[in-house]
Amino acid sequence: MANIKSQKKRNRQNEKARQRNKTLMSDLKTSIKKVEEAAAAGEPTDELYLEAQKRIDVAAQKGLLHANTAARKKSRLAGSLPN
Repeated sequence: MANIKSQKKRNRQNEKARQRNKTLMSDLKTSIKKVEEAAAAGEPTDELYLEAQKRIDVAAQKGLLHANTAARKKSRLAGSLPN
């Protein structure tokens, strides 16, 4: 356990950030999964795809995903959609 006041504060900040990042990544994965399941079932995916795309962009903007990773995820997601 840290003895230094600034390190104690930093640990609290890190824990808050970890929880925030965990929530965003969980939401991102869920939205991607919904799109893939809807596409597999032959259901309409337009709104779900836009929501997933938005979540990917937000994750990239906040630094949770690298820009190229975000682009790859969006591309693969678009490729899985029915024509």
